[in-house]
Amino acid sequence: MGKGGDGEGCPARSGRWCRGVVSGGVQHGGMASRAAGGTGVKGARRPEVRLPALEAFDGGALEPDGDYDGLEFRELDLAGQDGGGARFMDCALTGCALDETRLSHARFLDSVLTGVRGVGTDLSDATLRDVELVDARLGGVQVHGAVLERVVIRGGKIDYLNLRTARLRDVVFESCVLVEPDFGGARLERVEFIDCALKHADLTAATLTDVDLRGAVELDIARGVERLAGAAISTAQLMDLAPVLAAQMGIRVEG
Repeated sequence: MGKGGDGEGCPARSGRWCRGVVSGGVQHGGMASRAAGGTGVKGARRPEVRLPALEAFDGGALEPDGDYDGLEFRELDLAGQDGGGARFMDCALTGCALDETRLSHARFLDSVLTGVRGVGTDLSDATLRDVELVDARLGGVQVHGAVLERVVIRGGKIDYLNLRTARLRDVVFESCVLVEPDFGGARLERVEFIDCALKHADLTAATLTDVDLRGAVELDIARGVERLAGAAISTAQLMDLAPVLAAQMGIRVEG
């Protein structure tokens, strides 16, 4: 239901700003995908990552503009290291600590990141293509200006995900929790949310094309509800969003 800035209920006729909170979307990802075909929403193309036999990384600290190919980074403490501009091709990062790790302008290609954790990880202006991010526990991660293409983010929890001005194409958020994700000015094309909770999402100035939100188990829009053009939502979500949309459009609902 819509909420005012003071946390109280915000009826459409009050003229106050409201936040849209939607719960109980389509629970099963397959249902959302099948429904997408009926409404003309194009589904996301998932990555098909097939890692070769990997060698353990034993090169010490990450290096700026480093070139890492066919390596496994397992249970390493990479906190505070500088891998800005580095290239990771056919790599696996498993259980690594990424607190304040600098990976701006890095390229992750055909790679899998599993169980990574950290606060303040810098992935600004990075490129993630054909990547799986599984069971991550991240906070304050900076991904602004980045390019994500054929990426699956499955499981885990990400707090304060900064995707401002990023470009997302063929991205799936599945069975994860996103707390205060910031999509401000981002471009989303063929993006799906399946069994995913979005809490206090910011869509200010975002552009959505073929974005399927029907599978979200919680859809809480703090700002930018008017940017939902180009997204698909369920009938139940529409009913829950009605007061917020009415307030945004200046419609008075009385009686």
